[in-house]
Amino acid sequence: MKVVKGCMLAILVLFAHCLHAQKTMIPLDKGWEFKRADDQKWYPATVPGTVHTDLLAQKLIPEPFFGTNEKSLQWIENLDWEYRTNIEIPAKLLEEDVVNLYFGGLDTYADVYVNGEKVLVSDNMFIAQTVNVKGRLKTGTNIIRVFFHSPIRHDMPKFVRDGFLYPAGNDQAQIPLSIYARKAPYHYGWDWGPRFVTAGIWLPVSIEAYSIAHINDCYVKQNALNTKEAKMQAQLEVDFTKNGQYTVEVSSTNNSFPTQKTTINAQAGKQSIEVPFTINKPKRWWPNGLGEQYLYPVQVKIIHNKQVVDVATKKVGLRTIEVVNKPDSIGVSFYVKVNDVPVFMKGTNYIPQDNFLPRVTNEKYEYLFNTMQQSHFNMVRIWGGGIYEKDIFYELADEKGILVWQDFMFACTLYPSDPAFLQSVQKEAEYNIRRLRQHASLALWCGNNEIGVAIKNWGWKGQYAYTDAQWNQLLKGYDTLFNHLLPHAVKENDNRFYFASSPISNWGKDEDFKIADNHYWGVWHGMEWFEALEQKIPRFMSEYGFQSFPDLHTVLKFATPADFDLNSTVMQSHQRSVARGNAAINTYLLHYYHKPKNFQQFLYVNHVLQAEGMKIGMEAHRRAMPFCMGTLYWQLNDCWPVASWSGMDYYGRWKAMQYFTQKAYAPLLVSNTVKDGQLQTYIVNDALTPKQLTLITEVYSLKGNGILKEEKKITVQPNSSQLVQSIPTSSIATPNDAVISTYLLDANGKGVANNVYYLVPPKELQLTKPNITFNVEEDNTGKYITLRTDVLAKNIYLFLAKDDASHFEDNYFDLLPKNRVRLRVNTTLSVAEIQQQLQISSLIDSY
Repeated sequence: MKVVKGCMLAILVLFAHCLHAQKTMIPLDKGWEFKRADDQKWYPATVPGTVHTDLLAQKLIPEPFFGTNEKSLQWIENLDWEYRTNIEIPAKLLEEDVVNLYFGGLDTYADVYVNGEKVLVSDNMFIAQTVNVKGRLKTGTNIIRVFFHSPIRHDMPKFVRDGFLYPAGNDQAQIPLSIYARKAPYHYGWDWGPRFVTAGIWLPVSIEAYSIAHINDCYVKQNALNTKEAKMQAQLEVDFTKNGQYTVEVSSTNNSFPTQKTTINAQAGKQSIEVPFTINKPKRWWPNGLGEQYLYPVQVKIIHNKQVVDVATKKVGLRTIEVVNKPDSIGVSFYVKVNDVPVFMKGTNYIPQDNFLPRVTNEKYEYLFNTMQQSHFNMVRIWGGGIYEKDIFYELADEKGILVWQDFMFACTLYPSDPAFLQSVQKEAEYNIRRLRQHASLALWCGNNEIGVAIKNWGWKGQYAYTDAQWNQLLKGYDTLFNHLLPHAVKENDNRFYFASSPISNWGKDEDFKIADNHYWGVWHGMEWFEALEQKIPRFMSEYGFQSFPDLHTVLKFATPADFDLNSTVMQSHQRSVARGNAAINTYLLHYYHKPKNFQQFLYVNHVLQAEGMKIGMEAHRRAMPFCMGTLYWQLNDCWPVASWSGMDYYGRWKAMQYFTQKAYAPLLVSNTVKDGQLQTYIVNDALTPKQLTLITEVYSLKGNGILKEEKKITVQPNSSQLVQSIPTSSIATPNDAVISTYLLDANGKGVANNVYYLVPPKELQLTKPNITFNVEEDNTGKYITLRTDVLAKNIYLFLAKDDASHFEDNYFDLLPKNRVRLRVNTTLSVAEIQQQLQISSLIDSY
């Protein structure tokens, strides 16, 4: 494919086609302008982009995320907006058989004009739009204009038509209209996000011209897989513009399978083609931590008169995947089998990375997936209130071995079911299923987030005073959409596992935890203490969480020191969980910890509180396998700087929870708990082979005096959780002056896992101020800090005030008496600057 990056000056080389393709693509990313539809003044615009970011770039609005600016920018959603650009078209381009105008994504209600003639009407943010504009273009200057209708003004008549409110409680408006628009629901606000109802050309736009033939869709399907061979099939949808004989060739750029060719006689028009082929001795694709993520490069060519006229290239991972969700002796199972192996899912729930989506760069996606891989994830859930992610998300998931649980974009409310709405959803489902089905990482489809459980448990009928007729209409619409339309679309286009709504079971009753997947919100929404996470364990935990504010570096991006108070207007505006929020954080914090002495220390203790609490749940779920076969915490990331359940904030800074998650998800975990007066030690082994280990348990006083030491040889079974030791807690004389250290040595005496455990809450520990010493050094692999302490240093916190992009290999960790730790720091500061500026504190310093 010949790609021309500038559509003006570079147009002269447009037709210097490469020898292997006749398709030409011109990115239309230059020369755009925008304006209010009711104004005459045009301003420079960025495409892809949004109205909000274009207004910000022209200094027509203040920084949306700072202070309380969000509230003063709600006027933007009520206006219509226009975009335009001029493109130069040479006569040669118009000789092509087809000249398409392609929009990767229009947000959301948009009319597209070419030289004043309307060529396209779009009403769905989640669908790419293509229209043949050959007959509308002319040689020379052409004008493309896009008119964006206000989603609010566009959809208000639908509310008037219906005459009732939908139960969209997260929509931060008196009249929720988000349910009518096939647009990212979180744009209208959520309990972790602001309200910025955007408009704009949010994905790339281009001119795409071709002749003879064009591959509209290519799917390399795995029909059968065993150790001997993989039976494959390339399924093509091709647009032929000329009758004739064509050759379809399927090959591998690394010669991993024999080339397969077939000849067809095609008539002009769209035609489906299937080419079977075989891969001998196939290499399997495995999730992160269990093996290689091998991807076969597959190339499909259309050849006419010995000339390649179009090419499609795919990266294909071979694996079997099965979601087992059926009644068993306990209740109803829910687990994932990969290559016939039941795999415990370790992961998280993901939301969009920005309210203004075009700002999410490829580098940010790469950083996100590096974090997931380093944290030992093997699954990420794309939650149903955001977007079907960009292609790069799934490409990185394939490369990093992160299975994707894909929600359709419906969350926490009922939806319309009129013919126009259902038709739009039908197109959306088919487009995104076909776009994503090639990816080895795609594990399952889920119809929606929490609507099924809400219908039964959230009291919507009474809360919204629906009549019986209205309620029955809403339930019928739910059934049509989630039990018929979406599963049919999956079956016709992909045939992966689909289920209508997550969670399958509610969290209110004990028997619910025996039934499939669960969103347990007894901690936080139910105000139960963290210890409940050790008792309320479901078959698969697909949501649970606890909030924290971001760290000081991030807070200073949206607030000033004058705002450093939980009750300040700014802090309250950056806390969207109004039902619980800051009061809940304080209640839990004071239950487990002493009151912090100032706001900065509050941020630190809040991080530790979240991390220590979530660690309880993560380890409990892993200990409980195979009863429990998955733990996906809420949530990985943020879309703006805010107090939320995330482990990584808007700027990518790891909170304490991300460090704790990395340890709790380690492939080999040693974990302790107390039950019936016994200190129980479990070893969890994700590997598919057994391990010969030595378990050492040491109990110290907080000043480092030895109380107890146990050592034993253990064989740990593969893919298992194993109770390996019980010690009476009565043997530990003073629980509030004891730290329990358990660690594992391999057959060579090398440490391979460790953990610490306490018998009392942190505020009951008899902590004394540690003397923490450190030194900084650098070698050819990076900069390192070595720390030592004389007594227990609980939750050591390292902070470089002068480098807000610094990242420590570990942080918020406990350092045992007379021990040392050496860790890497990524920073632009020199060794001398680190030595001078490094701030080190521990829990006792927060009081």
